[in-house]
Amino acid sequence: MTSSPQPPEPHGQAHSHVHSHGPAAPVSQHLRKVIAAVLIPFATAVLVGLAVLWPGGAPGHERTGVGFDRQTEQGKVVSLERVDCKDVNAAQVPPTGDTSTPEGREAVNSQQGQCARATVEVTTGQDKGRTFVEIVQPDAPRQLKEGQGVVVAYAPDAPRDLQYSVTDVDRGFPMAVLAGIFAVVVVLVGRMRGVMALISLAVSFAVLTLFILPAILQGSNPLIVAVVGASAIMLIALYMCHGVTARTSVAVLGTLISLLLIGLLGSLFIGWASLSGNTDDNTGLIHGLYPEIDMSGLLLAGVIIGSLGVLDDVTVTQTSAVWELRQADPGMGPRALYRAAIRIGRDHIASVVNTLVLAYAGAALPLLLLFSIAQSSVGTVANSELVAEEIVRTLVGSIGLVASVPVTTALAALVVSADRSGPPGPGKANGAPVRTGRGRRRKA
Repeated sequence: MTSSPQPPEPHGQAHSHVHSHGPAAPVSQHLRKVIAAVLIPFATAVLVGLAVLWPGGAPGHERTGVGFDRQTEQGKVVSLERVDCKDVNAAQVPPTGDTSTPEGREAVNSQQGQCARATVEVTTGQDKGRTFVEIVQPDAPRQLKEGQGVVVAYAPDAPRDLQYSVTDVDRGFPMAVLAGIFAVVVVLVGRMRGVMALISLAVSFAVLTLFILPAILQGSNPLIVAVVGASAIMLIALYMCHGVTARTSVAVLGTLISLLLIGLLGSLFIGWASLSGNTDDNTGLIHGLYPEIDMSGLLLAGVIIGSLGVLDDVTVTQTSAVWELRQADPGMGPRALYRAAIRIGRDHIASVVNTLVLAYAGAALPLLLLFSIAQSSVGTVANSELVAEEIVRTLVGSIGLVASVPVTTALAALVVSADRSGPPGPGKANGAPVRTGRGRRRKA
């Protein structure tokens, strides 16, 4: 639970961010035992939950050919030519000739422009090398270019000429480049902690894709799966990035208490507001393929997992603040430590809560635009299930986030004040030699 003693920092060296402070001072054996008595049973319960709920892979099903549930392959645009839309029947004007509707106007515009006729070659799968023609209308949001990689959908029951169609472009290379830039920046700035953060990020994705998603598809309770999975991610990420120390352990306890609060509030208000969790085509498809999945439970699971990342940041910051304040002034008692650290927490709350609200608003911006076009009132917008889900998600997560600050700060103040070994006194730095004014060394 402790980190090895290290020499003091050179005089005048500034701290950058509270996460990057040096290792915390060692704590007493008694305090390590108390923390271990709480965390070891919790970690054991998480391991048992992983073992019991481990799915062993997602269950198979017969593809519907709808939405994301389609067989896809990779393709490439080998040639592209411009043709008159009338010659390729790109769109049909309504039989009545009515162009007052958006559909009618779109059909007329499509017939009047120059369409693109793309020849696409399938580059993967059993039909590798096969080509088909894709017509792209002039007002289509996605235009194709010669040599461009694409994603094609395969419909085995359709006529041969219509079995393949372009569904998206291949974004693999630019996404990989962006991920590489992200990794380089994290390592350059964070150094070894950045490397550990990337490893913990990979582990988090592994838990999500190998445990949480398949376990929910297997029919396990989404809430229980989310709690076990989020707890595993929390333990791995925090201890891997910040070390197995008492300071990290306090952050783990604060995060756990806040997650439990979020789970209770989310369960209460999702049920009270009658949120079904089935609000769009994607959730409808999931419910159609796996009707045994509790969609409202899936919504709650998303709230818990989505809140975890921000909670980690806040709890680690607060525990680090308390430890640093204690080392700066060893005479501070738990009450003085709490008051000083909570002032730091209030600044963090103000910025993070605003970030959460804006993040959800940004994600739902197209939906909000639709409500503005319809000139709906604020009450009507908030009452719709699509928006109400985001409101509940934001407010429940924000309540847990705000509550994590006083909870974690109080825990850290009590723990560091109850430490029987005491903080290092003036002129001491974890037992490291300290130079006196006469140039001789004495043992601290």
